[in-house]
Amino acid sequence: MSLEIDSFINKLTADLKRSLPGAIAHEPLRAVPTGDLRPNFAHKTPPKPGSVLILLYEENGRLYFPLTQRADYVGAHGGQVSLPGGKTEGDETIIQTALREANEEIGIDPTKVDVIGMLSQFFVIPSNFMVTPVVGFYRSKPEFIPDPVEVVKTLKGSVDELIKDDAVHIGDIVAAKIYKMHAPHFLIDDHIVWGATAMMLNEFRVIVRGMK
Repeated sequence: MSLEIDSFINKLTADLKRSLPGAIAHEPLRAVPTGDLRPNFAHKTPPKPGSVLILLYEENGRLYFPLTQRADYVGAHGGQVSLPGGKTEGDETIIQTALREANEEIGIDPTKVDVIGMLSQFFVIPSNFMVTPVVGFYRSKPEFIPDPVEVVKTLKGSVDELIKDDAVHIGDIVAAKIYKMHAPHFLIDDHIVWGATAMMLNEFRVIVRGMK
């Protein structure tokens, strides 16, 4: 690891222990329904716990992170781009969930991940999940092995691109194939990244842009 990357990881580790921006960073990336048909997300049970992994890794002196394109199933998140992650099982911790899910979805080796912190909890309304983003650093260049059932392909996000002034775009999308939405989003590896994933990534972006 280069000295520059090492310094960045050390500063990020320290900043993740401080007060987090949370909703201040989430809300600017929230999509707004625009069509006559509006989703109804009334839940009768408490949110299910889960986590996702923002997995930083170095390549040619720059930092990247993987995203996954989901299989195009019928449901709230079918076909969308997301961070690797999922539902907490049994008595595992949030960190254990993120590492296990990343291993299952894209084949990363959990023993090579240095967990450096967590972001704010985030309520994913459509699927009734309370998600905690875990931030980790991979100690070598990972070889991603997408799960053939859950993941169509792995995308490559750039930290440098994410933190640019003009990284946030705004456009109209159709969610779950039926709901028209006006959606702030990122363009990552030629894919639109919106919704919960974009909101969580924006908190990471705000933290990095504010690092001294």
